[in-house]
Amino acid sequence: MLRLDHLVVRCAALDDGCAWVQAVMGLPMAEGGKHPHMGTHNRLLRLGDLYLEVIAIDPQAPAPAGPRWFDLDHFAGPPRLTNWVAACDDLDASLAMAPAGTGRAVALARGDLRWRMAVPEDGRLPFDGAFAGLIQWQGAHPARRLPDSGARLLRLELAHPDADALRRALSALDDPRVVVTAGPVALRAQIDTSGGARWI
Repeated sequence: MLRLDHLVVRCAALDDGCAWVQAVMGLPMAEGGKHPHMGTHNRLLRLGDLYLEVIAIDPQAPAPAGPRWFDLDHFAGPPRLTNWVAACDDLDASLAMAPAGTGRAVALARGDLRWRMAVPEDGRLPFDGAFAGLIQWQGAHPARRLPDSGARLLRLELAHPDADALRRALSALDDPRVVVTAGPVALRAQIDTSGGARWI
């Protein structure tokens, strides 16, 4: 089975992405860290049982040997929600059932956090990025360490021209908050905050 783990906002510069999320959500981002293996860095916002991640290329880090995750090497434009991640208990088994191109399992770390994640060979997730990145946490989950913002995810909408195929690919995910619709590729999330529901 798959579980909704976190949302991913890509941006060209981390400060710009955090400022955009704060303007939309009315909430400050918590500290994140660096990913030496990928040459990226992030900041986080807790959403109850999951979190929102703002991620960008770290200009101070050396370039990785291969493509960065979430296709960050080709990102352009303003900050926006572009990806999402689903957790599993057995990454190898989940990969065996996932669409071609979901990636290969890579062992990663940030500080004392440890996890395995499926990283696509070209950095691009299936279904034009609408399919989930797959992750298997080994130990503590980051959301439990973050200050509780009071915000909660209400709905994650995944739009894709081949919605039926995307639904089939996500059959291992049982979460009523995730809704697949037909249309041009787009991701958006509705999040409940103390200031009301916000779309990102």
